[in-house]
Amino acid sequence: MKNIIFYFSDQQRWDTVNEDLTPNLMQLAEEGVLFENSFTCQPVCGPARSCLQSGMYATETGCYVNGIALPNTITPLAEYFNRAGYQTAYIGKWHLGSDRYPGIGVHCEKTAIPKDRQGKYQYWRAADCLEFTSHGYDGYVFDGDGNRLDFKGYRADCINDYALDYLDKRDKDKPFFMFISQLEPHHQNDRSCYEGYKETVEKYRDYPLPDDLTFLKGDYKEMYPDYISAINRLDYNVGRLVEKLKSLGIYEDTIIIYTSDHGCHFKTRNLEYKRSCHESSTHTPLIIKGGGFEGGKKDKRLVSLIDLPPTMLSMAGIKIPPHFKGLDLTAQTDDPETRRKCVFMQISESQCGRAVRTDRFKYSVRDIKPSGYLHESSKVYFEDYLYDLKKDPNEKENLIKNPRYAHIRQEMKYLLIGEMQNAGEEIPVILPTVIKRKK
Repeated sequence: MKNIIFYFSDQQRWDTVNEDLTPNLMQLAEEGVLFENSFTCQPVCGPARSCLQSGMYATETGCYVNGIALPNTITPLAEYFNRAGYQTAYIGKWHLGSDRYPGIGVHCEKTAIPKDRQGKYQYWRAADCLEFTSHGYDGYVFDGDGNRLDFKGYRADCINDYALDYLDKRDKDKPFFMFISQLEPHHQNDRSCYEGYKETVEKYRDYPLPDDLTFLKGDYKEMYPDYISAINRLDYNVGRLVEKLKSLGIYEDTIIIYTSDHGCHFKTRNLEYKRSCHESSTHTPLIIKGGGFEGGKKDKRLVSLIDLPPTMLSMAGIKIPPHFKGLDLTAQTDDPETRRKCVFMQISESQCGRAVRTDRFKYSVRDIKPSGYLHESSKVYFEDYLYDLKKDPNEKENLIKNPRYAHIRQEMKYLLIGEMQNAGEEIPVILPTVIKRKK
């Protein structure tokens, strides 16, 4: 039985993994597989995490916006590993412990998460909203009994330290599943900025911007250096983890999965950083080393975050529950007849929206209501965006009202409806757009 480490960043774009910025991740990719077309199924922190911990879409868990606790009626991911004889550990940001409405229910954004809301993990070093209990430097988490644990230093380093400490304390005779949930490079909410590693921020002051951040207004000019610095420090900590595994003699027996909950568009697509269908918001890095993923391959298949729970269970030799919605990537082939034809995304908070992406096209719809907090789904949607990603990879031209793409729009609509049904949603009415969007 292989050990499994799931290393989770927060708000990291797919295009921030390269030899210059993330050499340790690239080394993992050289030993494993780099997935070039990996996408979130929900570009919001809490909902994305609910998908990972349940194997279901956010509308199925009920955690369709931030601030909704994972229901106790759902068997969480860790419980499957517990039953199979694994040790389980969770370290970092949880974001599935607090209730939504102020004054109603349980609120643990800055306090310990109750035992029954810890997802059945046996070892616990976490905070529900790590951005509320810490900044780039210094902060605190809690152990499984609710004891506060203060840390000093750069947050990504300290969270990684808890993981290294666990490797020393675990039962050496049993396999383990460890989920490391870093906050970096996520925006620091209360300070309205990103917080990179101070010693390297200046190094990245003139780091080249991705093309999609050059033609729309946003805050990328002032925010990108810290953002990139934080990612570079995450990579440093991945390297520390690898060295620890090697020193313990368990590196070859450990599967490592690295990904993020969503990307970042730096206020170019809406008034904050995610919560949109665009590549900058939904396209994420994914590297898997071990468990059949070897050889330094670059995999171009469409992959969704919802695929990772069944894939992890499969790699551990655990039967995949029938209600899990993702694909087992260990069993998926590159045969055009059997491989995933699209990825599906549910979008909340900024809107109640849905999107589907194929190898070439992206199509999205949205509810007419101005807020995506009020309802998890809708009976009626309006067409919102259509992009030809082959001709327009930076999504500059919205084709949703272009008559030359009417047949594509129709095909994508039926594809989207099928994905919504698979996610347990009712068949909606999808109407032509009522708003002409320039971008």
